[in-house]
Amino acid sequence: MEKGFTLWFTGMSGAGKSTLAERLASIWRDEGRRVEILDGDEVRTNLSKGLGFSKEDRDINIRRIGFVANLLSRNGVIAITAAISPYRAIRDEVRSKTEHFVEVFAKCPLDRLIERDVKGLYKKALAGEIKEFTGVSDPYEEPLHAEVVVETDTETPEQSLATIVARLRKLGYLGGDGARP
Repeated sequence: MEKGFTLWFTGMSGAGKSTLAERLASIWRDEGRRVEILDGDEVRTNLSKGLGFSKEDRDINIRRIGFVANLLSRNGVIAITAAISPYRAIRDEVRSKTEHFVEVFAKCPLDRLIERDVKGLYKKALAGEIKEFTGVSDPYEEPLHAEVVVETDTETPEQSLATIVARLRKLGYLGGDGARP
């Protein structure tokens, strides 16, 4: 059985987590790897329906994502998460319960996120129309020891992907002559 692992993307809304997760998943599926993406928006619709955005509800949501990711990865699947997961303590809790865990911080300054605000969420949050919005009226706690940091305001997606794959190779999750182990 292939070695599974959890690739945990964290970063604020619009930082590029889902874009990078989808691109990696597509590459690995084309190579015949077993990959699942646990996207924050999709999980909220299906696994965490009814939860709000209080700290307690966000923590419950992240624990659920972590549980499913760990279940998948210990069964040989690459589990990729793409959820904001704004609180460091809950990310660290999930890390402690997950054997093969790699945190990727999609770093992008707030001013750039506001500029590229595709969904119009920052505009609404800044106008007070969205309460408890990460990075505006609710905190985002940057990781202190992420295995990978990609700076999505200055890197192309291809550069960020290359950084992630290189680090996964160095950690022993991927082989050196392609993206496969």
